[in-house]
Amino acid sequence: MRTLSIFLSLVFVSIAGLAVTAQEPAPQYEAGDVKVPAAASDEPIRDAFSLEAAIDYLEKGSLAWSRKRNCIACHTNGTYMQLRPELTPLLGKPTAEMREFYVKRLGQLSRANIDVLKKGLKPTQVAYLATGLASWDAYVTGELSEETKAGLDLMLKVQSEDGSWNNIDCWPPFESSSYHGATVAAMALATAPGYLDLLAKEGRDGQVEKLKTYLRETKPPHDYGRLLLLWTSTRMDGLLSTEQQQEIVQMIFSHQREDGGWSVRTFATPETWGGGGRAEKLRSEPEFKVPPSDGHQTGLAVMVLRDAGVNANDPRIEKAVNWILANQRQSGRWWTRSLNTDTYHFITYSGSMYPLVALYKCGKLPKTGKSD
Repeated sequence: MRTLSIFLSLVFVSIAGLAVTAQEPAPQYEAGDVKVPAAASDEPIRDAFSLEAAIDYLEKGSLAWSRKRNCIACHTNGTYMQLRPELTPLLGKPTAEMREFYVKRLGQLSRANIDVLKKGLKPTQVAYLATGLASWDAYVTGELSEETKAGLDLMLKVQSEDGSWNNIDCWPPFESSSYHGATVAAMALATAPGYLDLLAKEGRDGQVEKLKTYLRETKPPHDYGRLLLLWTSTRMDGLLSTEQQQEIVQMIFSHQREDGGWSVRTFATPETWGGGGRAEKLRSEPEFKVPPSDGHQTGLAVMVLRDAGVNANDPRIEKAVNWILANQRQSGRWWTRSLNTDTYHFITYSGSMYPLVALYKCGKLPKTGKSD
């Protein structure tokens, strides 16, 4: 009887151990000795804002994704290379390994069949590749590199006949429409030092004009798309009039929540995110009717509004900055629930880079003491 009791106790302990293991969430990012814990809505909020914690999260996440996945993902290393170079005056140069990874991917994609690169998610991924290299040149070296030129040339080769960058409807808010891909491509072209002038000099600017026509004449799929159009217009001339820009500015402010933040979920109906494929998931969320402010949309809104000329002293911007400073989580990131699945919540990466850049554009980040 005693033997049976001991056996049952061991079985119970084993089962309990398995239950704990089963409940242990997988890391959000992991590669070798780099590990980032899972993102969750109940992660504690920090007592005080930490620039160092935010940087640590962003650097580790981008490196782990690149090393393990060996691809450019808009939500992680795509966002890193798009925006981290702009912080160079404050933080020093971005991680050199990231640019090396982009150059390696450029070589791989350049050898791929163009017809293959025009399908699925690849057009937008190529646009993010070009954007990341262009951003590095604009904010780190100040001059157009051969690698960036090659990346932009490749990007133009996969442009669609209508002027956009074709993309299947999936994975909102990134890679969710051809319209989004077109704004990324336009940002790449406008950011690269001297590239547009080079195209004009060589008589190769026809594709740029086709892209501009597409963005001017195509109705954005939702207010999120309108926000991206405004952001793009702050870099590329000739897309919007001053009046049109101000209309979008007011639209963005109309979405601001009472607490000062913004929610990505108010910028599109469930049916218009990624062709409606996430509608059931979004409508079943407990906070569907009153979605909370999140890091992704709050940071993005402030970034775009500042680039569009809204003063950092505007009370609405100050209220948003206070939200950002008061809502950083213990890991250094800001919470944003994924629009796609309730697993890894990779959008917390852009939802952490955007707030950091927003604070920078509002003059709210302290010096770190890092050098180039």
